[in-house]
Amino acid sequence: MSKLTIALDIMGGDHGPPVILSASLRAVRQHPDTHFIFCGQRAIIEPALADLNSSQRERVHIEHCEDVVEMDDKPASALRSKQDSSMKRIVELVEQGKADACVSAGNTGALLALAYYRLKTLQGVDRPALVSFMPTAGNHKVLLLDLGANVNCTADTLFQYAVMGSVLAEQMTGKQAPRVALLNVGEEDIKGNALVKMANQQLKQTPALNYIGYVEGDDIFTDYADVVVTDGFTGNVALKSSEGLAKLVVNEAKRFSAANLWTRTMARVALPLLKTIYNRVNPDQYNGASLIGLRGIVVKSHGNASADAFYYAINQAMQEARLRVPEKIKSKIETVLLEQL
Repeated sequence: MSKLTIALDIMGGDHGPPVILSASLRAVRQHPDTHFIFCGQRAIIEPALADLNSSQRERVHIEHCEDVVEMDDKPASALRSKQDSSMKRIVELVEQGKADACVSAGNTGALLALAYYRLKTLQGVDRPALVSFMPTAGNHKVLLLDLGANVNCTADTLFQYAVMGSVLAEQMTGKQAPRVALLNVGEEDIKGNALVKMANQQLKQTPALNYIGYVEGDDIFTDYADVVVTDGFTGNVALKSSEGLAKLVVNEAKRFSAANLWTRTMARVALPLLKTIYNRVNPDQYNGASLIGLRGIVVKSHGNASADAFYYAINQAMQEARLRVPEKIKSKIETVLLEQL
């Protein structure tokens, strides 16, 4: 891929353009081989570009969009009434081949609806899935999907998630035959509901995947599997719970270290260790949930993302674009479907 182009929704997110622009300008400076399309209101974007030098400014194109999809807008409203929104424009740019990927921190439901409507799913994929990396023991990461794109799934949908997750894990980590597991309430075959049991049987009969069976919630972070598959309702709860726990641990460590002179002294001694642990569990570096299964690359950042977190989401989109992830998923899906004939 000679020239990479990333479309960014400057208007989305809880904190609005200031945070998104800060991350976006950092991406422009850090990636001199990449072009960016900033979508949003020109009057807000243009002044922020003044700090770029001439060569950096040449790699940024502004697409003026009058409308803004608010965080509380209903997806149907975003599709119908906000025809000139920055969120819609970034998806259109991917659809038209003018951008290799797009990133938004805006309304999740609206982005899912727009992406599904405009880009369509790959052949053999019923519904796209939201997927993101999470930390595990050691220096490894695990892909968890679905994170909320589809709260109600069929066994076929879970099977497709497993195939797509396996491809993404292999491409993003370089690990051959990544271990794929189904999230369940137990590891025994008798455990789980009918949906999970049906998906389990399908996956067992698919030699193209390195399927290792069931995994329980407490093993998501133990490096037991490289890909953990579940429905969107369960996946979203697992994601938000883990993020909440990480914040609790950090806040408790801060509170304890400031309790008295002794704990403040000990905290200063342990500061390098505490920073290392914090960097491992900091949710910001895992920001950027990919909407996989579509005919294009769409990355969803947390709505309350910091500038650092949104920058990580941009990097995620760039990496997937360079690796041509949708094409790899398409090829894998076709291979698996042929094996089932």
